[in-house]
Amino acid sequence: MNALDPHLLIVDDDERIRDLLKKFLQRNGFLVTGARDAAQARRLLQGLEFDLIVLDVMMPGEDGLSLTRSLRDSMDTPILLLTARGETSDRIAGLEAGADDYLAKPFEPKELLLRINAILRRMPETPSEQTVPKILYLGPIRYDISRGEMWQGEDLVRLTATESQLMRIFSAQPGEPISRVKLVEDLGRDRGQAQERAVDVQITRLRRKIEPDPKQPRYLQTVRGAGYMLAPD
Repeated sequence: MNALDPHLLIVDDDERIRDLLKKFLQRNGFLVTGARDAAQARRLLQGLEFDLIVLDVMMPGEDGLSLTRSLRDSMDTPILLLTARGETSDRIAGLEAGADDYLAKPFEPKELLLRINAILRRMPETPSEQTVPKILYLGPIRYDISRGEMWQGEDLVRLTATESQLMRIFSAQPGEPISRVKLVEDLGRDRGQAQERAVDVQITRLRRKIEPDPKQPRYLQTVRGAGYMLAPD
């Protein structure tokens, strides 16, 4: 391992699970730091930068969903939730809180590794200085395609890893509908209605950041029978 290895934060109150995941992920090329609860995680996040957070939902004190909502107010670090609950409604609740993915316990460590790598691949790459910016305008919002950055005036609009990937997908084909099935594939997810529903949730979250009225979207439109379409100015 070296300083360029992705740094993961594992937050789980079960010390055995925390240690097993830490050893497994370290063997697979990650730097890993563990936290036993939300309070310790907050202290670590104040002093360290992480590439991804693996967060247990069911913890004593502040639970994973509450911590996810709070973190989303100040950072866009990808979050993968772990939970003993595998119901679709629980998965949707996690995504609505701002998580990038959701894995139900018990799970195979290799599946966790695949999910982590898929999320990290969706993160925007740092562009070269020679890249010529290409901008899409969505009312007061501007999206820099080359940098994968969204701005409103002088303020950077924070996007999660999944939201960033969705914007890259849509900005590559402005004015063209993209089906939910294609979005699931481009996001690197398994096919199925549950994942298509997860895309719907992410679209709803993204609309809140770019639409004057998310309930009547102007820029990220639903095209009946065809999917979703980005319609810049």
